[in-house]
Amino acid sequence: MTGRRPIRSTPPGGPRGRSRATRTGVLSAGALVACASLAVGCGVVPGATGGSGDDPITVMTWAPQDTGATNKPGMPALARAYARSINAQGGLGGRKLNVLTCNDHNDSVAAAKCARRAVKENAVAVVGSYSQYADSFFPILEGARIPYIGGYGLTNTEFTSPLSYPVNGGQPALLAGLGDALADSCGPVTLVRPDTIAGDQLAALLDSGLTSGGHERSHDQRAAEDATAYDDQAERALARSGGDPAEPGCVVPVLGDRTGTFMDSFRRAREDRTDVRTATVLGSVDQTTINASGGASGPYEGAYVTGWYPAVSDPAWDGLKRLIKEQAFEDNDVDAADAGVQTTWIAYTVLKQVVESLGDGEVSADTVRRALDDGPEIGTGGLTPDLRWTFADKLASVGFPRLVNADVTLQVVREGRLVSARGGAVDTTRTLQNADVA
Repeated sequence: MTGRRPIRSTPPGGPRGRSRATRTGVLSAGALVACASLAVGCGVVPGATGGSGDDPITVMTWAPQDTGATNKPGMPALARAYARSINAQGGLGGRKLNVLTCNDHNDSVAAAKCARRAVKENAVAVVGSYSQYADSFFPILEGARIPYIGGYGLTNTEFTSPLSYPVNGGQPALLAGLGDALADSCGPVTLVRPDTIAGDQLAALLDSGLTSGGHERSHDQRAAEDATAYDDQAERALARSGGDPAEPGCVVPVLGDRTGTFMDSFRRAREDRTDVRTATVLGSVDQTTINASGGASGPYEGAYVTGWYPAVSDPAWDGLKRLIKEQAFEDNDVDAADAGVQTTWIAYTVLKQVVESLGDGEVSADTVRRALDDGPEIGTGGLTPDLRWTFADKLASVGFPRLVNADVTLQVVREGRLVSARGGAVDTTRTLQNADVA
């Protein structure tokens, strides 16, 4: 395979799969009312989580904050806002919801401390969280049989652990879908990714999409995840992907919060090389990032971006937007367009349905887990396909037995705005079945 493909000016079609029709109704978890004060967060929250009747339900949401790498403060902030709202409505199934939050500091030791605190506080689940240190926290959660609902999908363990209940396809689906989309529209492709354990899997996932479209594999270029500048990396990426004027390539930075830092360096390096395009995944770029980088005149113009969910303008997000307006209007960390905030909203939507399914019975880590394992499919109002987790799913053969939602959406930056590049979502299951992630 030569990798030589004609350059397309129209958005790529990508893999063919079912489209997801979003509902215009309000999500079942989104009937939100005025704010009522509730102390939730980093302090010790009193009350046990088991039992029945009026006993409170304790959960935890963690994410990195105030670090030199990727930060996701909107995820715990959204969780606290959700607790205020749900308790104003009488709680989950009549029980008060206590939300603990924890900062994993992008550090394996801190991630383990968060998990141990969840165990100590008798949390029934960890919900809507972000951490790249699965090897540190999952053994602790598994030892206490605490389910992990709606992680961000950074690590393979999130798609293999029997205690994990992911609501999206994580990095595997995003990169497979992006690779397929770029196969017909790019020459040489260079992936710039973190030099971390989690980053080591990214090239194989992107390549699964590229090769399924008949393209050669990407150049895998490592970079520090906390660098303050990427001048050398930008020059190297341009040299690899821009050497043939007849076949301009694409540079794919997937560096989380440091993607913007890379793009600043890349903009300077390619002043005379505008033929080289860029592409990335949601979570490494969003509308706020695009605005801050110059909008239509910035380095993201024309870039393709894959995401898990419908565009933020879709009516299916009305419940989340109402929650933010009523409970977190002044909190700049909580942005409805942020993929972490969106994932946390969906994860709490799952939790709500699971707890309500238990009726007046005991709400504990064991009963929540059994309800997730044995219950019916859980709807998310059109934001994802209906969700149900088994170990006999289509991607079990390639090491992702818990990956039950492989849908991705393709967006493009056009005139400084992140807009849909094609209608509906595309299922990347078949592409991922060919991924070499051993």
